[in-house]
Amino acid sequence: MTTEPLLLIIGLLLAISVAATRASNRFGVPALILFMAVGMLAGSDGPGGIAFTDAGVAQLIGVIALIYILFSGGLDSDRQIIKPVLTEGLILANVGVLVSTVIVAVGARLMLGFDWPLALLLGAIVSSTDAAAVFSVMRTRGIHLKHWLEPLIELESGSNDPIAVFLTVGLTNLVINPQESLLTLIPSFIMQMTLGVAGGYAFGRLMIWVVNRIRLQQEGLYVVLTMALTLLTYGFTAIIGGNGFLAVYLAGIILGNANIVHKRSILRFHDGVAWLSQIAMFLILGLLVFPSQLPAVAGQGLAMALWLVFVARPVSVIIALGWRRRSLPQLLMVAWAGLRGAVPIVLATFPLLAGVPDAPLLFNLVFFIVLISVLVQGISISWVARRLGVMTDQTEVIDSHLFVPEVSGASQILEAQIPPDSALVGKSLIDADLPRGLLVVQIQRADGYIIPNGSTVFAPNDRLVLLVAPTAMPAVTELCASCSLNPIGSLLK
Repeated sequence: MTTEPLLLIIGLLLAISVAATRASNRFGVPALILFMAVGMLAGSDGPGGIAFTDAGVAQLIGVIALIYILFSGGLDSDRQIIKPVLTEGLILANVGVLVSTVIVAVGARLMLGFDWPLALLLGAIVSSTDAAAVFSVMRTRGIHLKHWLEPLIELESGSNDPIAVFLTVGLTNLVINPQESLLTLIPSFIMQMTLGVAGGYAFGRLMIWVVNRIRLQQEGLYVVLTMALTLLTYGFTAIIGGNGFLAVYLAGIILGNANIVHKRSILRFHDGVAWLSQIAMFLILGLLVFPSQLPAVAGQGLAMALWLVFVARPVSVIIALGWRRRSLPQLLMVAWAGLRGAVPIVLATFPLLAGVPDAPLLFNLVFFIVLISVLVQGISISWVARRLGVMTDQTEVIDSHLFVPEVSGASQILEAQIPPDSALVGKSLIDADLPRGLLVVQIQRADGYIIPNGSTVFAPNDRLVLLVAPTAMPAVTELCASCSLNPIGSLLK
């Protein structure tokens, strides 16, 4: 296919997918299903007739997409909100995946007649909840839950992919090399998780330092910079033996909870990148599947999907969170919100590329399981939340990541001058640690006036126009004393 028709097709598929979100909001069908349906209709079995069978390309696109989805999910995670559920979330993300893997394997052994290595591999592939599916359904459907359930569910979905990837790769190798022991995976798991945490923390701090000090002239370059640093985080961590997915998610949390320049632009851009990643991932996976092959596994796939949704997932949640003594409705809500999405389908490409004999059967089973999970759980999640009594009446969420000065009609406009010996000289606005309720409206210098942003650096003899809330006046007085800031007077009484 030449370049022009290829670009036309890509643009058409993206436009149709975006338009499909309107139908999602109107009829309550998860947008991810519609993205996948567009890919299936465009594929070789659909009217589009696009022949796509390259599992390697699908896996590469899926991995890159997942990197940016996890990073964006981390950026949107408020540390103060997830802190109360951090322990629960991490236990659920790891213990829950392990328990779910085993229970799904038992079902595959009993209902499908799989041997244990293959049954465990199927369990590992479908064991993790999908960050893209959960973030998309929870936020686009306006679902807000009580009892810290919402941050718990989102934290789990963003942090359980690393262990699922590890188990899938390890068990794929075990299926190919049956002489190896399952116990050999334990040291590797500990190393990957440890290096993943270390890499994520180190690169998260590095991102903050670089973004705040690089002093780029064009605002748009900051988002390009964060995209590059995200790939560096994943690539470097993976090369040294760590889990790159865990690293990018943790780096996103660290960056998203820091004061950085152009934060609004960076967060909004990465939200768009996450949506593009979701669309691309589901379109590619829709193209990769052959709908004509699904009826042959429909009975097996339905049985495993029901086993996963109504047995494996609830039991794994109860075991992982039983120590916390949460109520049964809360546990059932966490279980029902455990949507599967594109991640299990991406993981199903690993056995395909590794040459596992039953890999095509696994792929079709996983695709069917995901389809049932997103349809059944995604469509009914609002109804279930209301029936369980865990839905709140909250209609608006304040974005706590974006700093909004506490100013009001009672605020005063003040002028101040920065002397050459002030501690503020040479510091950027983002690094100055100014009191909350103080807004630097304008800076006057010899060469004119500046409307400051976070990267603006204070210079000697700068004249500042300040908007100060009444509650911030004591802190501003203290700032003037500690930083030798000379107040010139109030312009508005």
